[in-house]
Amino acid sequence: MSNIPSELKFTNSHEWVRAEGDGTYTIGISEHAQELLGDMVFVELPDVGDEVNAGEDCAVAESVKAASDVYSPLTGEVVAVNEELEDSPEQVNSDPYGDGWLFRVKASDESELAQLLDAEGYQAVIEEE
Repeated sequence: MSNIPSELKFTNSHEWVRAEGDGTYTIGISEHAQELLGDMVFVELPDVGDEVNAGEDCAVAESVKAASDVYSPLTGEVVAVNEELEDSPEQVNSDPYGDGWLFRVKASDESELAQLLDAEGYQAVIEEE
């Protein structure tokens, strides 16, 4: 069974969100998602300064099995990207909730957080698959 940290919020499409306490939110893909995709070979990230919209694709995670769109869970401005993934995309596999984070967004509408799943809700989504 996948590790689902209780302090994170999740989407039905397997992205996670962590509040950084300063109005920014770190986003990545869940352990479950990286297990489904397999070994990462390339990650295409948005650019710093890009505006992203909740529910729209803004990144691509490419594995030996498939390429998968990554959807932003929140609307806002991209304020950081994980440049380490350019040379080490496998960090998404080895540490999806830590060094494998994808990008950080300054949210323009924090009420969108209420539409995300808690760990228990995300567990239910995985079980239904």
